[in-house]
Amino acid sequence: MRRRTKTPPAPLPQREGVDPAVVRLPGDPGRAWATVGEHLRARFGGAIGAGRVEEMLRDGRFVGVDGPLSGGEPYVAGTRVWFHRDFPPEERVPFEIGVVYRDERIVVADKPHFLATMPRGRHVTETALARLRRELGVAALQPAHRLDRMTAGLVLFVVRQRDRGAYQTLFRDRLVRKEYEAVAAYDPGIALPVTVRSRIVKERGVMAARQEPGEPNSESRIELVEHRGGLGRYRLLPTTGQTHQLRVHMNALGLPILDDPLYPVVREDGPEDFGRPLQLLARRLEFTDPVTGAGMRFESRLRLSGLE
Repeated sequence: MRRRTKTPPAPLPQREGVDPAVVRLPGDPGRAWATVGEHLRARFGGAIGAGRVEEMLRDGRFVGVDGPLSGGEPYVAGTRVWFHRDFPPEERVPFEIGVVYRDERIVVADKPHFLATMPRGRHVTETALARLRRELGVAALQPAHRLDRMTAGLVLFVVRQRDRGAYQTLFRDRLVRKEYEAVAAYDPGIALPVTVRSRIVKERGVMAARQEPGEPNSESRIELVEHRGGLGRYRLLPTTGQTHQLRVHMNALGLPILDDPLYPVVREDGPEDFGRPLQLLARRLEFTDPVTGAGMRFESRLRLSGLE
């Protein structure tokens, strides 16, 4: 079995809290490139344009372990090249990130609505990870799990690289008790509490997930906490972590979460309406610390506005 070689430390610093991208020059027997520049033009020319690749080479923005690359270096399969992508213009999410807890190992943060957990797609610098790295000055910070961009609440970040696997394993192995809160329509005809089990499928490029027949891969317990008028406050306890799971299960019950832009109807794309956040909050996290063995329990300081 071929052992994967460990990626060496990046020779480029972070930019606005974002790590540089790294590519490994492939050993493709069906295609030979004479120089590093020839490969970079072929690899990225279609996405950003051959002219932009040339500019980046002239400006020294492609870097190897020994420093900036001119593009004329001989092509050697396995060579790693680092660079920073051009960041797209991003509207600032007008809410701050609260730090609920911090020690030498972890940071537990209150992520606001509309802020992605980590860089992805068109959300790069306006993400919880990039912001926290800048604000706390912790370049090695990484999330142990993800929270939907439209959902607010608790996210656990790991400070030291050597501890990252232990905390990520907690979430992978479902050893974290997660409790959410939601505001949605109140229907006295729907018997609660109830445990919903279903098969959820999320296709790449499709905004909304869907349920389909088959072996269940998701489970959520739904409880009514209180109701006033036509709205209710619900406690949501997911056992699994499928994409949009709680939103899909609430919608399937006939109780779509208030101000959900995807369920039951996908809202037309347009400017963010920061005054109408999805009424879903990651309220509590509980787990046994994998490093110290101590019981840990955190509660969000954020509040949903839908039932006020």
